[in-house]
Amino acid sequence: MMQATQLRMPSEWEAHERTVMSWPTLREIWGGAFDQAKNEYAATARAILGFEPVLMVVNPGDESDAVNRCGPGIEIVSIPIDDSWMRDSGPIITCDAQSRRIGIHFQFNGYGDRFSHAQDRFVGPHVLEHLKIDNQPSELVLEGGSISVDGAGTLVTTEQCLLNANRNPGWTRQEIECELRSQLGVEKIIWLRWGRLEDLHTDGHVDLVCMFIRPGVVIAQGCDDPRDPNHERLQANLRVLRSATDANGNQLQVVELPLLPLVEIGSQKVMVSNANFYFVNGGLIVPVAGGPDDDAVLALFRRTFPEREIVGLPSRAIALGGGGTHCITQQIPAVK
Repeated sequence: MMQATQLRMPSEWEAHERTVMSWPTLREIWGGAFDQAKNEYAATARAILGFEPVLMVVNPGDESDAVNRCGPGIEIVSIPIDDSWMRDSGPIITCDAQSRRIGIHFQFNGYGDRFSHAQDRFVGPHVLEHLKIDNQPSELVLEGGSISVDGAGTLVTTEQCLLNANRNPGWTRQEIECELRSQLGVEKIIWLRWGRLEDLHTDGHVDLVCMFIRPGVVIAQGCDDPRDPNHERLQANLRVLRSATDANGNQLQVVELPLLPLVEIGSQKVMVSNANFYFVNGGLIVPVAGGPDDDAVLALFRRTFPEREIVGLPSRAIALGGGGTHCITQQIPAVK
């Protein structure tokens, strides 16, 4: 199906060489939960290390803090960063027809200039240089959390984010689609209208509402309560997904996640999105709120992925910062 380009972005469930993360830096987004956030990042790194190697990008001066909290076995590299969302500022790895890895460095503008990004806009090339992977730049402003691919020619994203004027003013939908096809090797692009209402930082990243889990199959965020302000937008997304076909013309299958209550951290209510899970070699890391609903959610994931070890990780402080497990990680595909 993939005739537009020789490049292909592998699916997240394909074999990883390692995971790349970055250490919490922007203290003001965490407030009094800064230490808790660092401990949750460290717990995430240790959980992933049980399945595959981890490279942690650390702002110069924070090396000892990261080492002490993460423990042995995590590779540390010092690179100047503004923040700690490697999914969005880091490189996206593709493969060419000869299975050679090529890192696509999309432009990063701090989520529409909401946050400082003087350092983060360059972290992708620095990571690629450290990993000795070729760098191919793109002029498109794009965060990794705004897309999900099935590795077989299909990509899902949201209009709310990718068509937002604070990302690529002057770019048409057709021009954005052309760049995605050229750089990532996709043929079919499925456009959802919305992200989560509570997703204030990223303008509706798709990885908080929908992700591919195998070719032709997605896990998507549902909402059964018509009184919930997310109900209309999430039901609209589900209608799009259930009527969509993938790049091979197959009807998309949808596994629906229940929408769980917000949790309180300090005086703030925050969204811990179970949809923001992360594939590792042989496992799946699922962010949970540490509450009574966790067991039912993890049981759903175990039914959906009987071949994988499911690990639930409390991620309340990470959620306070604006994301989840998927947001703070970036997979590096293994060499085939």
